[in-house]
Amino acid sequence: MLFNYRYSGNSQVYSNATSAGISFAPDTRRDPTFFVGKLHKKIAFREAISALHDVVVSDLRFKPKDKTAYKEWAAQQESVWLAEHMNGYDGEAANQRIAALSESLKEVSAEKDKVMGPFYNARKKYFDYLYQKDRDAWFVLDPVITVHPDEMFFECFSQDESTYGKLSASYNVFKEVNEFGCGTTNIDYSAALYDEFQKIRDYKETDFKVDPGGFQIQTSQEEMYHEVKIDLPDSWVRGFLQVSSAMTLPAATFDLHPMDVYNFCLWLRRFKEKSGPRSIRFKLEPGKPVRAVFEPWNHEIVCARSIYKGGQSREIRIWGRRRLLILERLVPIAKKFTVHLIGNGLPSFYVADLGDMQFTLGLSGWTANDWSRAGQFDLMAPRAIVEDSAKLKVFADLQTRWMAKPETIAAATGLDKATVLGALGIYTQAGKVIFDLHSGMYRLRELSRDPLPLESLRFANPLEAEASQLVQEKRVTFTAQDIPGTGIQLKGNVKSTHRVYHPVIVIDNDERLSDAHCDCSFYNTNKLYKGPCEHMLALRMTHAENNSAQ
Repeated sequence: MLFNYRYSGNSQVYSNATSAGISFAPDTRRDPTFFVGKLHKKIAFREAISALHDVVVSDLRFKPKDKTAYKEWAAQQESVWLAEHMNGYDGEAANQRIAALSESLKEVSAEKDKVMGPFYNARKKYFDYLYQKDRDAWFVLDPVITVHPDEMFFECFSQDESTYGKLSASYNVFKEVNEFGCGTTNIDYSAALYDEFQKIRDYKETDFKVDPGGFQIQTSQEEMYHEVKIDLPDSWVRGFLQVSSAMTLPAATFDLHPMDVYNFCLWLRRFKEKSGPRSIRFKLEPGKPVRAVFEPWNHEIVCARSIYKGGQSREIRIWGRRRLLILERLVPIAKKFTVHLIGNGLPSFYVADLGDMQFTLGLSGWTANDWSRAGQFDLMAPRAIVEDSAKLKVFADLQTRWMAKPETIAAATGLDKATVLGALGIYTQAGKVIFDLHSGMYRLRELSRDPLPLESLRFANPLEAEASQLVQEKRVTFTAQDIPGTGIQLKGNVKSTHRVYHPVIVIDNDERLSDAHCDCSFYNTNKLYKGPCEHMLALRMTHAENNSAQ
């Protein structure tokens, strides 16, 4: 998917003995979005924005060793090894033949090095230059920034697309706010800015702005602009949509003291696992300290300062734990870390309370399981059938407020809460709205200037299409049972070509799929790690159709 950005100048950070300044260049193709103020909490902001940079450059994908040189050497040696193996049959002749072949191979190798040497040297110098002088060629570093009436927040993805970062800064972080324009834009952000951020000091007066000047330049001065065209993979955009949907799912929530997070990071720094399982088992018992067991050593860390306040005992395992080291830099400035665990092998979120700032780290089920390809969490989010008029009402109300809870929107529009949640779910999956874990509010955030091609983004696998076909062919029957305080349980029979499947799903009071199981091979293999199967989806669609028909 091709994104066109148009920046007025470049983002800059300047610093001298007495003052410093941060100026981000926004995308002028989007609606004017700007902010001008002076930083008050400089050190905390420096550490938080640096942690966000750690998310951007994070890449924990397995990188195999480059065996090209070895394979070339082995190919050259193959004839020598063969000759040596046959040496015992005719020693004198074999030795002479080996000597002749060795000389010949040396000449060929020397000639090859002579011919290819300049190319190899030039290629190495080129990549060294890119890495040192133009590191942006290695990374897609343009984050998304949103300015709201009460705060601004940055969002970004890691290179391996398994880690999501969001930094929210309320206006209390600034001691002076001169002007701002609400909206969402991309900012010109280069790797060199990270080094400049480290020069921010508490004793220096520091200006901060998302430059409004770019929207005021006359159109005749085109040379003052520079355009950037980035062909982002669909997976990057789809990942943003999946994160937003996963945030709305039911989760086990508890607080961790900063020193507990420090102990996690210390253990991960001290020890490197050589075999699996590479997981953390969180043991949660009501009224007792949170316990974390690090496998394969089965080392238990008791978080004595962190008491689990949930209503039932749970044990949840997460993988890809080394990504938690991103939080290490935030430990000295954090008041607490709020953890949201959706389930075994499912995404997890960690919200660092930095006072007037919140840093949200979202991790996919495991490192190799990025947000885009393996987890269809939008299929588990509220999926009520909502009329266009109701959707427009909800979106229009949110546009006037910028952020609100579903109950507030329902009261203002006269719609019931289920309809509001269904509409917000649709807009979340379209990249126009984001759920704020810290405040529990939905916030307006349009990921792209142009409408996203949802058909190619949202339906990355054929499961929902198969479910829709099952519904159209009337292959689904079900019974519904109310569960007091929880929601509704649906038990279904889904007839396929060869057999009948028996999915069971639980839809909570917020129209979210909170629990489910099926006797199909997809569920038996993946559980809910990759989202619901087509039989669960067909059951839910049939129930929704019956409700809309009544």
